Amino acid sequence: MENRQLGRSSLSIAPLMLGGNVFGWTADEAASVAVLDAFVGGGFNAIDTADVYSRWAPGHQGGESESVIGRWLKARGGRDRVVIATKLGMDLGGENKGLSAAYMVRAVEASLRRLQTDYIDLYQAHLDDTETPLDETLEAFDRLIKQGKVRAIGASNYAAARLDEALIISGEAGVARYESLQPKYNLYDRDEFEGPLQELCVAQEVGVICYYGLASGFLTGKYRTEADFGKSPRGGGVSRYLNDRGRRILAALDGVAAELAATPAQVALAWLIAQPAITAPIASATSAAQVEESLGAARLTLTADQLAALDAASAYTNA
Repeated sequence: MENRQLGRSSLSIAPLMLGGNVFGWTADEAASVAVLDAFVGGGFNAIDTADVYSRWAPGHQGGESESVIGRWLKARGGRDRVVIATKLGMDLGGENKGLSAAYMVRAVEASLRRLQTDYIDLYQAHLDDTETPLDETLEAFDRLIKQGKVRAIGASNYAAARLDEALIISGEAGVARYESLQPKYNLYDRDEFEGPLQELCVAQEVGVICYYGLASGFLTGKYRTEADFGKSPRGGGVSRYLNDRGRRILAALDGVAAELAATPAQVALAWLIAQPAITAPIASATSAAQVEESLGAARLTLTADQLAALDAASAYTNA
């Protein structure tokens, strides 16, 4: 297993990224620490979070995930051995949202404080802020890099046209550019990324770290009937996948998994790792056992026939 360069940046990450959205939410402090230890102990190095995680949970304000990671970093040390990626821009209440230069100054300091570190490896715009000029946002990111608070920047949930515009502005202004994109992408949800967005990332060498790699757990095979939705707090979110196309995808995953003595989740992540422009899919976990399963995906090599079978099963023309 070799690390992959993220875009044109100096960051090098293993081909699987740990999602921190569950830390302090469905994974309590002890479970989160166990997950982080297992992930890094398995030889992987990139952890993704955001300042808004997990504001949606009752009694939470946002910042819970960053705080868990910060306490773990302080206790374990070895800051230089991990790549910490976080995001800003989602609504945290009041004036705390968006990508204005003034807010970015406050947001980065809050994330640094929670993460208990003096720099963020990858700082990402969590969503496009159409009310703030792109040049203002990019120049603010560039200042954070020059101040040593950020090493590289990325975008999340940007459309192809806006990402292209941002890359052009960075080039013309001579400021830092988005080195990564974080889109929703998995074997079921293919339409938002494949096409112009994927082509742009390939052409401009923008690394892609996609989220929902397992489609909220559907691609693990855990949810095969409506009766399975109660298996986890996220179960209700997979109902939209349980249709004829979703069942075809699960059947194809089962077939390839049997051939490789692997699990459907490992095959689904291995399919992502093999796609053009993908640097690393993001997968979250609430236990060390789930981490071990996910890490196995990075060690799988799918054959051309296996990739073709998965592509055929998930093609929208069959829907």
